[in-house]
Amino acid sequence: MVLASILNLVDRQIISILKPMIQEDLHWTDADYGRLASLFQFSAAVAYLGVGSIVDRLGVKWATPAGVAAWSLAAMAHGWALTVGQFAAVRVALGATESMGTPSFVKTISSLFGARLRSLVFGISNGVSALGSIVTPLVLPIVASGSLALGWAGLGWRGCFVAAGALGFVWVAGWVAATRGLTFPHHQETVLQADKGGRSVGLAMAGTLNLLSDRRTLGIAGAKVLSDQIYWLLLFWAPDFFHRVFHVAQKDLGPPLALAYLGSAVGSLGSGWISSRLLSQGVSLDRVRKGVMLASALLVTTAPLALVTHNLWMAAGLLAVMLAGHQGFSVSIFSTIGDIIPKARVGKVTSFGALCGNLAGMAIVYVAGETLQAGLGYGPLLAVASVSYLLGLLWLHLFVPRLTPAPEDLLTSPAA
Repeated sequence: MVLASILNLVDRQIISILKPMIQEDLHWTDADYGRLASLFQFSAAVAYLGVGSIVDRLGVKWATPAGVAAWSLAAMAHGWALTVGQFAAVRVALGATESMGTPSFVKTISSLFGARLRSLVFGISNGVSALGSIVTPLVLPIVASGSLALGWAGLGWRGCFVAAGALGFVWVAGWVAATRGLTFPHHQETVLQADKGGRSVGLAMAGTLNLLSDRRTLGIAGAKVLSDQIYWLLLFWAPDFFHRVFHVAQKDLGPPLALAYLGSAVGSLGSGWISSRLLSQGVSLDRVRKGVMLASALLVTTAPLALVTHNLWMAAGLLAVMLAGHQGFSVSIFSTIGDIIPKARVGKVTSFGALCGNLAGMAIVYVAGETLQAGLGYGPLLAVASVSYLLGLLWLHLFVPRLTPAPEDLLTSPAA
């Protein structure tokens, strides 16, 4: 699952890291790039309307390889895009297929681990997955442009997309071999409930209305809107931030981006470990999850300082703090879904939350392109980021004043 998450991050990051190279070839403007990023978000958001049910139906054993195979094929297709229109079409395909990743990831961990270990596992998984965000900006420019010292001519941006997609199919073969003969917890129960829910349109509509009438679902969705938008802003625009503000050339983007994403790994691991430690000491689920979210949100309030400093490494360090806060918040949200939502509905609730988060991401990456095209710079965007997580926590608290475990976790033994 960790390797699948790394591949997912790599496929997403290629466009932002190699933006100058692709832009020169396909003649983009900043506004065009913002529109492409928002198209990716929009296609993912639309796909989230259905992938949660698909994940619940397939179960954790088959949902992830199906998703990896689909998004790897879409990633490879980028290598043959000759116009902005063709590139936009394959971005739509990649966004739609990558939407399988989040609900299958959350469902797998929620099925395998109890509340006390869940946040630690999410933290470790997100932290190790962040290695993709750290290594990719270091390696990708060399893979694309080549290195005189190594005598490497480079694959170009097209070859990078094809190679990354090919790795996905290697992963699928490995997953099928590794899980042969295994039965995952909750799989049979989940599939039966998914089949029951899919027998008629009337039952499906009733299930959707029931999902949307649940205050827990709405609380999670609002928190995802206010936090995910900043993640997508950084994913698509952090390389441009260093290039635009500090005039860093594409070949030199790797180290500052790696430092920034190192904060992502630290935030994941730290928040997961702290949460599990506090839960094992008997601190209530509500206090642990919301307390970690509050500390994470306060870290992100430092975001605007990245524009005040004139030192590249200080700015990269501040973005690292910001990403650490994001991941701490994200780990807590995903853990909360596993905590308070019945297992048979985890995929649907995760997908709905991700849908809402992607719609917000679509909006902010589009606004970012228009804001920068208008010459307003990154100030307004980082100002929004600085308060967004605090508002997300407030939203969650208003809809779910007290987090209580789902019935399955109440029956789970402490050893689990």
